[in-house]
Amino acid sequence: MKLNLEQIPREKTLSKREFIQNYFKPQKPVVIERFIEDWPAYSKWNLEYMKQVAGDKEVPLYDDRPVKHDEGFNEPHARMKMSDYVDLLKSGPTRYRIFLWNVLKEVPELQKDFTYPDFGLKLMKGLPMLFFGGEDSYTFMHYDIDLANIFHFHFEGKKQCILFSQEETKYLYKVPHSLITREDIDFDNPDLDKWPALQHAKGHIADLEHGNVLYIPEGYWHYMKYVTPGFSMSLRSIAKKPKNLSRAVYNIFVMRHFDSLMRKMKGQQWIDWKNEQALLRTQRLMTQKWN
Repeated sequence: MKLNLEQIPREKTLSKREFIQNYFKPQKPVVIERFIEDWPAYSKWNLEYMKQVAGDKEVPLYDDRPVKHDEGFNEPHARMKMSDYVDLLKSGPTRYRIFLWNVLKEVPELQKDFTYPDFGLKLMKGLPMLFFGGEDSYTFMHYDIDLANIFHFHFEGKKQCILFSQEETKYLYKVPHSLITREDIDFDNPDLDKWPALQHAKGHIADLEHGNVLYIPEGYWHYMKYVTPGFSMSLRSIAKKPKNLSRAVYNIFVMRHFDSLMRKMKGQQWIDWKNEQALLRTQRLMTQKWN
């Protein structure tokens, strides 16, 4: 048995009014296939170009190892020159990814290659972030700390994206005091005997190719797998729903600091307790559902 996933709707292009009415207001994801063909980035941005303009930059790298108690929030697992990293991506599968790389801060000239699109939402112009990955690398299922509306622009290669709304959280084995699910769940091929609640979750799936834009609504869970080497850029707009905005404030100013404190105080015991609670809480919710 596989996950219950429906294909995300695909549009060739969308007007601002169509996007607001059909996708933003009902908070539904969508892939827009031909929205950025007038950007210089559409024809210029590939791995070789990034090596050319940013090859001497040292970049933070992350892999799929489980969270450890002695690692800080979003602390990289390695560092490497961008030129060496691009060579690594092209040489074969690698788990190393670049996560939340600020374009404006690191390579300001890349700003000339794109414009901020008018989707009818105010975009945070100081936070265009790049994400890179090699064949078969992936991000754990998670949602963003600020529960923002995300516009994910993909360049080169193919990426698979699986999304779930916050309403499906009860089925996903969420780890308490964090933004992730159990890290030992393979969302690409989950063991539903081991994780039976997942079969009740209703999600969304899409493959992204060069030039595609994926809209991820506020607070949606997302799992990203690089089918081939490639990279994406995300632009974001703050959460508009009061409930999501208040949760974002709590996550940023309370939750992450509490979690860091508990890691220091309890060490690995804290991580193990959270993982156990993810299992127990989901089992309890499922028991309540069927009683």
